[in-house]
Amino acid sequence: MTQGDAATVTDLTGRMLIAMPGMGDPRFEHAVVFMCDHSSEGAMGLVVNKPSADLDMPTLLSQLQIDPAADLSRVRIHFGGPVEMGRGFVLHSADYRAASTTLSVREDVQMTATLDVLEDIAAGRGPERWLLMLGYAGWGAGQLEEELAQNAWLVCEGVPRLIFDLPDPAKWEAALESLGVAALALSAEGGRA
Repeated sequence: MTQGDAATVTDLTGRMLIAMPGMGDPRFEHAVVFMCDHSSEGAMGLVVNKPSADLDMPTLLSQLQIDPAADLSRVRIHFGGPVEMGRGFVLHSADYRAASTTLSVREDVQMTATLDVLEDIAAGRGPERWLLMLGYAGWGAGQLEEELAQNAWLVCEGVPRLIFDLPDPAKWEAALESLGVAALALSAEGGRA
C-alpha cells in the first residue's frame, strides 16, 4: 500500500499503523497500532507497544475476583488507546477461541474482549501468546483516511512477531524496518513530490 490520498486507502483490518514522528498526539508517540476493524463506518485498533505504568496483572485479576493458578506478576498490561479505557481486549494467537466471542482478525491473530479469556489465562488454559490492553484507538468515518492522507501513519503487515515476540520498546523500529525504513531517516515534516 502506498501513502497518499484517502481515496486509495483500502481495508486495513489485520494490518498495523506506525505513528510518524511529529504526530502531535503524545498518546500515540512511537505507537504501533494493530487494526482490528476498518470499514467505511470507521476503524478500531489496539496499541501494542505501550505498557501501562498504572496497573499490573495481579491487581487487575484481584479487582475482577479471579485467582490465578500461574504467576502472572511479570505480565504487562498495555494502553490499547484512549477510548473506553476501562474496557479490556486480549489480542492472542489462533490456538484459543472463546466460543462466539472471539473475533478472527487475521488467520494468525484473534481478539477476545470478554472476561472468560482472562479466566482461562489465569487458569493456565488460555492462548499461548497474548497481550492484554485496556482501551482502544477509534476513528470515525473518514477520520483515519484523513490522517493517512496527512502522513500521520505508515502501514505495515500485522504479523504476530511484531505483536507478541518483541519487547515493547523495539516494536516501533521493527515495524519501520519491516517496510525498509530506518527510524533515523524519518522526518516530522510531511510532504508531496
